[in-house]
Amino acid sequence: MSVTLLDRTPPTLHRDLGPYRRIDYAALPEEPRCELILGRFYLSPGPVPVHQYLVTVLGRLFSEAAQRTGGMALLAPMDVHLADHSVPQPDILYISEGNRSIIRNWIEGPPDLVVEILSRSTASRDQVHKLSVYADSGVPEYWIVDPARRHILFLVLQEGRYSVHASEAGKWRSPTRDEIELDVDRLWVEVGREFGDGGPGSL
Repeated sequence: MSVTLLDRTPPTLHRDLGPYRRIDYAALPEEPRCELILGRFYLSPGPVPVHQYLVTVLGRLFSEAAQRTGGMALLAPMDVHLADHSVPQPDILYISEGNRSIIRNWIEGPPDLVVEILSRSTASRDQVHKLSVYADSGVPEYWIVDPARRHILFLVLQEGRYSVHASEAGKWRSPTRDEIELDVDRLWVEVGREFGDGGPGSL
């Protein structure tokens, strides 16, 4: 099958869906790794060290919460089937005990919380295209982690749209999952200790 694989995401949403669907995604080879977003295939770039560091640290946070409550935390690459036109692979996803029925050979339906870690090549995909897909699919909570700015945007779904919520005193307590709590200030201190204020591997 000949398909178009895109490595850059436009800064705004397309007016219409692309031509590809889940059946086309299922027919792709395992490599190169890509996602189906709003009917288009986008290549997933290889992560830099700070990206993987954040995946490891935050993944551990979610795994510990899952062990306490009977949920499950998973890391990319993991297909999340949200619509016939969209199969993203979030960097991290969290599924509560009561939502475990969506776990199959892939994830069928919206997780309770997803995390995306920005890079230069995926920023518009995560902040525009995936945001739209996650909201339309009913993902209750979405974190957008920006290593360059040392910032996390916490988005909570309300009446079908995401609203921005702020951490308090440098800590975030999830309003959708009581078991999820993050010391945001400490996270960035640890990132700064490992990677400094920039340089190789920081973006």
